[in-house]
Amino acid sequence: MDAALPVGDAARHPGRLKKRSSFLAVREGERRRGPFFVLEVRDRGDGEAPRIGFTVTKRQGNACERNRIRRRLKEAVRLEGRFAMAEGHDYVLVGRREVLHASFSRLTSALKDRIEGRRERAARRGDGARTVKR
Repeated sequence: MDAALPVGDAARHPGRLKKRSSFLAVREGERRRGPFFVLEVRDRGDGEAPRIGFTVTKRQGNACERNRIRRRLKEAVRLEGRFAMAEGHDYVLVGRREVLHASFSRLTSALKDRIEGRRERAARRGDGARTVKR
């Protein structure tokens, strides 16, 4: 039986990174630091749908806080970030504790800026964001 191809909004959902080896491969790519998270980006070069992974280290709080950070980041990606993601790229969001106290509009704005590789808005705000190429 043939599976139906995703249409419309469903076609824009990024895939998920789940294996440790996938996360480690993305670490070799570009890092875009922001006030709420670090975005790691790697070009796979295959032109397929983008994939994203989420991670929050134990330094950021207890399990409840880490899960809340992860949920807020996932929702920001669902609402805004997925539209800015480039085909054939893998992304890993490394959440920081600041996600818990940030307004959702600032969080989505920062996410969109980092995905698109923009630093101008961050420089105007003075939030200390910078891009590091490995």
